Amino acid sequence: MSPTLDQMREAQRALEGPLFSGLPGDIEVSFEFFPPKTEKMGETLWHSVKTLEPLNPRFLSVTYGAGGSTRERTHEAVRRIVSETGIPAAAHLTCVQATREEVDQVAREYWEEGVRHIVALRGDAPDGSGSYTPHPGGYENAADLIAGLKKIADFEISVAAYPEVHPDSPDRQADLDNLKRKFDAGATRAITQFFFEPECFFDFRDKAVAAGIEGEIVPGIMPVMSFAAVQRMSGLCGTAIPDWMEGLFEGLDERPEARQLVSATIAAEMCRRLYAGGVRQFHFYTLNRAELSYAICHMLGLRPKA
Repeated sequence: MSPTLDQMREAQRALEGPLFSGLPGDIEVSFEFFPPKTEKMGETLWHSVKTLEPLNPRFLSVTYGAGGSTRERTHEAVRRIVSETGIPAAAHLTCVQATREEVDQVAREYWEEGVRHIVALRGDAPDGSGSYTPHPGGYENAADLIAGLKKIADFEISVAAYPEVHPDSPDRQADLDNLKRKFDAGATRAITQFFFEPECFFDFRDKAVAAGIEGEIVPGIMPVMSFAAVQRMSGLCGTAIPDWMEGLFEGLDERPEARQLVSATIAAEMCRRLYAGGVRQFHFYTLNRAELSYAICHMLGLRPKA
């Protein structure tokens, strides 16, 4: 997909002037959290929710553990977002270790409680126990799950996309074909796995358009809390870590404040380059910490709204 004249001008401005000067704050954002395991973690999660709420996000999503291992905690976090904030909540739902009837019942409960948005995922094998296998009597994959959810209610549905190819996909084309099936089944948007090079997203977006995918594709942004943790996660999901990144975090293991500044700088610059390429929607993987995501949004011109 060729850049528009406005995008080319914007790209030139990004190169010529102070990188973040004059941004109008015309972006839309969403934030992802995981269900807390302890009361203390719950306090941290809720502090983060309240910190990010004034940015008027499109939605807040809450993840779902492998095999439904966090089902009740996910449900409780989603319920609290619905009842105590003005932000739409998006509940993650997977196909793993559950029958269609069990998944459908969870979806119906969400709808009855005012949740209108589901993040529909195939899910991974629990505890890393080998390759994914559909549950007997369960949904086979994400596209199958989306079709089932649409029969229950008119949910808004977000799905996953993989700029660097899903680890289980044989190749790029198979991965794009699977993404198209999810949109054809009724998905509203795709949110990408995290990545660290803007060109990775632009290349994927262009290939998706060429494959006939017309739905919204939102980049998933992962501010680095811990470089070692990101290395582990990247190995599981197939994300490439640029050589230069390790050097920037070298020696910062025992300096969390400095590490946070470096992380915010890297992520904000990548988002600025995405903005220059026409991106106006961003999804942040917060890891239940608000400050990095808030700082990046601020640098992109987004301000709290009354």
